[in-house]
Amino acid sequence: MHEELVDHLTRSTPLNRGEALRVIQDVLAYFDETTQEYVRRRHRELQAEGLRNTAIFDQIEADLKYRAVAPPELTLRQLRRMVYG
Repeated sequence: MHEELVDHLTRSTPLNRGEALRVIQDVLAYFDETTQEYVRRRHRELQAEGLRNTAIFDQIEADLKYRAVAPPELTLRQLRRMVYG
């Protein structure tokens, strides 16, 4: 699985094949999160940092643009519905 990427990482970094494969699997798992799961997780994380919803939703909106496969733009109402149902 992902042999070309494993080969590239072993050539371009000090990682061995097993380590490179684990890194790839970790990255893929991170980006496998659905948009809704991501929004809920980030909301909890930012809330734990003491941010208020206005700042939280602004940050989440900005973050979503940089996901591996960016979802369509979501309105503030859509973001809130993902968190609160």
